[in-house]
Amino acid sequence: MSISFNHTIIAAKDPTVSAQFFIDLAEAHSVTSWGPFTNIQLDDGVMLQFACPPIDFPPQHYAFLIDDEHFARTYAKIQAQGIEHWADPQRALPGKTNTEHGGRGVYLLDPSGHYIEFITRPYL
Repeated sequence: MSISFNHTIIAAKDPTVSAQFFIDLAEAHSVTSWGPFTNIQLDDGVMLQFACPPIDFPPQHYAFLIDDEHFARTYAKIQAQGIEHWADPQRALPGKTNTEHGGRGVYLLDPSGHYIEFITRPYL
């Protein structure tokens, strides 16, 4: 068996709110949750588990590769919901997308302050 990414735990101020954010924008699916975790699953089978840690946590960066149609739907939701977003990770180009690497990309913050990136082409 080759190696593949299975799941990760994402620190969340409110696990339910964070999970719903990804269900909405990433079009993830709700799956069975247990213990302190609110779980969702991406189309490729990767599970994201949201939990509220007992300590403060620094923001992380999570990048999601999506197709062009998904990007169009996601960006329309970002605009309709008035979610602050940027074309760049430095947040110097507000309200825009980028065309890096031959595709489209956008950066935003999730409800817990993590840096989220949606891209339509991989960097490599």
